[in-house]
Amino acid sequence: MHSQKRSFVKPQAALQSEINVTPLVDVVLVLLIIFMVLTPLMTKDLLVQLPEQDTTPVDPPTTDTKQWVVGLTPEGRLTLNDEPVADADYVPRLKQVMETRPRGQRHVFFKMDDRAGYGRLVTALDGAKAAGAEELGVLTD
Repeated sequence: MHSQKRSFVKPQAALQSEINVTPLVDVVLVLLIIFMVLTPLMTKDLLVQLPEQDTTPVDPPTTDTKQWVVGLTPEGRLTLNDEPVADADYVPRLKQVMETRPRGQRHVFFKMDDRAGYGRLVTALDGAKAAGAEELGVLTD
């Protein structure tokens, strides 16, 4: 008889049911080191200089002072508190009023018709500044 040679296949190793955590631990440790190094570098200081608070009380404007309103008619004529005024008299008259008021209360308001020219408004504003007005305001309807 003839002898047959039998070959045996070795059984493979049993399947691993556990996760190999070594590469995971390596990656986590590298990320931890990176974040530990970068975190102090990410905090940046921003230097801010704040103004000092002024604690001196401001006197409220007295109620008896009359507000001055410069008006511009549709034709471009100037008025002071609804009284017509010539262009030549506008600055001297307003200057006279501003000199009687204490500093901090030299306010002038402007009321302008939409049909008046923009150039006339600029002239009126410049005249008020030249007369000594400290604050300019525009009245709206």
